[in-house]
Amino acid sequence: MRIKLGSKSVVAPVLALVAIVGLSAYVRSGNETEPRYFTAHVGRGDIVDEVQATGVINPVVTVQVGSRVSGTVARLNVDFNSHVVRGEVIALIDPALFEGVLQQAISDLEDAKATGIAAGANLDRARATLAQSEADYRRQSMLVQIGAVSKAVEETSKANLDVAKAGIVAGEAAVAQAMAQVRLKQASVTVARTNLEYCTIRSPIDGVVIARNVDAGQTVAASLQAPVIFTIAQDLTKMQLYAKTDESDEGRIRTGEQVEFRVDAFPGKTFRGVISQKRMNATTVQNVVTYDTVIDFENPDQKLFPGMTAYVAIPVAAAKDALKVPNTALRFRPSLDSAALRSIYQRYGIGDTRSAAAQSGAIIWKRLSGGRLEPVQIETGVTDHAFTEVVRIVKGELRPQDEIVTATADASS
Repeated sequence: MRIKLGSKSVVAPVLALVAIVGLSAYVRSGNETEPRYFTAHVGRGDIVDEVQATGVINPVVTVQVGSRVSGTVARLNVDFNSHVVRGEVIALIDPALFEGVLQQAISDLEDAKATGIAAGANLDRARATLAQSEADYRRQSMLVQIGAVSKAVEETSKANLDVAKAGIVAGEAAVAQAMAQVRLKQASVTVARTNLEYCTIRSPIDGVVIARNVDAGQTVAASLQAPVIFTIAQDLTKMQLYAKTDESDEGRIRTGEQVEFRVDAFPGKTFRGVISQKRMNATTVQNVVTYDTVIDFENPDQKLFPGMTAYVAIPVAAAKDALKVPNTALRFRPSLDSAALRSIYQRYGIGDTRSAAAQSGAIIWKRLSGGRLEPVQIETGVTDHAFTEVVRIVKGELRPQDEIVTATADASS
């Protein structure tokens, strides 16, 4: 049978009718050559978008205790996991050498003090000599005036007076030099006594020893830097997690947010913490840039140890009691050409799908009774990468428990 179309105005309705008939034939079941559908139901519930990251557990405060002096470790009073208090003696460097140095410095100080006393005595003698020379010069001057002695005697007396004055200057200089030596030797004694005190190593904080790096009898050298003997964590009941987060997620992570994390040591337990800081120290590994996100958490039972690897889930968006669809349904498209799809979209009042996608929109296909498919245009929101929130239904109807298509397979496959 031939149908002659008298005008172009009937072409579009006929094409749309053909497309719908074609879609009906496509979705009709009962023929082994026609596709079968995998479907899911529209649901309702909470959706949480999370950033996944890994990190390392660390104490809030960690102090490395080292030795400021070189020598042999004579004694270790604590070991791994030992609880220490501030000021407690935790190690001892052999003090014999430093005790000898201190005794020598003390002897040098006493010698400098004796030299100072001698210089003071010489200065007193010079002052006495000056007084005698001044008196002698006055007498000689009076005798010269009355002609009792010659002028030469007066000149000799004047020279002796000048020598006495010079002796005063020399005596004062000797006393000043002696006092400087006393101060120098006193400083040497202070340094020697301080080094001797450094042989006794004390804990700077209250905490727990988490590392011991030397053994008794081992020699430590502090020539360039203090060798670390112990590492002490201040309080293991309050700890921090340093999570490595990708640079693309930094704009979505907020301080003060509650997070959850797991560790391999307790696979069935979830721990919780709070983001306290987003650090700006970027780390680049193979062109991947990450930042440290610091998470504070309580560890009252001290189950978690420093250095453990943690797997963190950081929530960045959430939707409560939302209408949600599987993400696979957002990716499904019937195997029809673009012209047929456009005709179907026009039939159901769906606009330009490209602009819908630009507006976070999507098209899903609802399966009706009899195997028919019906497109529904929606606006999407938060996704947890398995389900996506339906923010608004743009065209069509969608309710919880509606059956939507997620994939198709023909009979041969």
